[in-house]
Amino acid sequence: MAIKSNEIASLIKEQIKNYAHKVESNDVGSVVTVGDGIASVYGLDKVMLSELLLFPHGVYGMAMNLNEDSVGAILFGNDTLIEEGDLVQRTHKVVEVPVGDALLGRVVNALGQPIDGLGEIKTTKSRPIERIAPGVMTRKSVDVPLETGIKAIDAMIPIGRGQRELIIGDRQTGKTAIAIDTIINQKDKGVLCVYVAIGQKNSTVVQLVEKLKEHDAMSYTTVVSATASELAPLQYIAPYAGVTMAEEWMEQGKDVLIIYDDLSKHAVAYRTLSLLLKRSPGREAYPGDVFYLHSRLLERACRLSKEYGGGSITALPIIETQAGDITAYIPTNVISITDGQIFLQTELFNSGQRPAIDSGLSVSRVGSAAQYKCVKSVAKSLKIELANYHELQAFAQFGSDLDDATKKILIHGNVLMEVLKQNQYQPKTFVEQTIEIFTAQSRVMDDLKIEDIKPFLDGLMISLKKDYQATLDEIKETKVLSKENEEQLKEAIYKYKEAYCQ
Repeated sequence: MAIKSNEIASLIKEQIKNYAHKVESNDVGSVVTVGDGIASVYGLDKVMLSELLLFPHGVYGMAMNLNEDSVGAILFGNDTLIEEGDLVQRTHKVVEVPVGDALLGRVVNALGQPIDGLGEIKTTKSRPIERIAPGVMTRKSVDVPLETGIKAIDAMIPIGRGQRELIIGDRQTGKTAIAIDTIINQKDKGVLCVYVAIGQKNSTVVQLVEKLKEHDAMSYTTVVSATASELAPLQYIAPYAGVTMAEEWMEQGKDVLIIYDDLSKHAVAYRTLSLLLKRSPGREAYPGDVFYLHSRLLERACRLSKEYGGGSITALPIIETQAGDITAYIPTNVISITDGQIFLQTELFNSGQRPAIDSGLSVSRVGSAAQYKCVKSVAKSLKIELANYHELQAFAQFGSDLDDATKKILIHGNVLMEVLKQNQYQPKTFVEQTIEIFTAQSRVMDDLKIEDIKPFLDGLMISLKKDYQATLDEIKETKVLSKENEEQLKEAIYKYKEAYCQ
């Protein structure tokens, strides 16, 4: 028997009339699968991307995949506590971390919770970890130096407040050492520091914190730690948590230095998450948005203009290379986002050069705009002289007979390399750097033995502080090396050289 269309319509109307008006709540879902720090949740139709979710036993998670029939969430706690069928609640807010001065001197996890055993952190404010970077109109150009205290960097690869300078090199070449020395050098310079440890050993982070305490640097530093033993989701959000803490101070008009150690492990953690969330793998199994992962992080480092408070965030991301290959996927991504890189070379490190900075491949795209004039005047030819030295050094290995001009370049190059050596945890002031490089460039040490150069410079500084303190004070105050200062320094250097050689 055929059913007429008007009968169909009346049947549907009847069904609608009898349908229960109360629709099931969209704020609660249930776990479908769980494992490896990832949960698939059914329901939660109105959940936001990056929304904080509450699982049983106080475990928190974050919505990452908004699929048609489920939500892929990453877990910030022990996934063995969660079982299939457990209820999941929305919190109606995105992931936030506490911010404020109470975090200074503390070691926290990626969620901003204290892990140093010093008790609760009492803050009144929190901020979402994801945020759009300040626009071009709110920024100011970088022209104030961020002193690292490392001669080779401050002279050849100057870093400015608000810059993003990549530290790149193989493992065990001194990348973290540069970052730690830079933090130690910010003492009494009005710069707050945030150190983000991603995927490192617990023991390494403990040693690092002890070193900072030893040099009285923890009072202006916050350490955010997501170690190798922690879940990939915590390693993934750690750098965003760190920069969120830094932004609070930047917006108060303060200068902040943030170190991401390291972003190679951060990319690996994100790749792990993406594969577990069944996102399509791309090159080297990294997801297609791995560039955006780091660009949206590093773009948040900037210097704000006066109208917006005038604060700054200087970012020193660290990338670990394999066999010095800076053309690999993640290194080239981060190089293209940052304003220059400090490249550490394994061969230089093994030959005893500390820090092992390759002056040829290292560059600062902000350049001498972020450099004191006195340092700039003595270091302007340094890179070219070192380039000539390295070129001739390779050539000299094959030839036994060298002309006098080549010998002079090689001798002077050896002196410069020795002057640029610097022990860890011994930062130099810009006045000391100016004098040491000026002394090297005056070529008075070219006839000394290499092992005598460091004692000569140490003795010279003691002599200058004793007899020429007024000159040193003038350079420190004006940050310029005037003609009179140059003459006085030359006189002091030659006088000291005579006494030294007797």
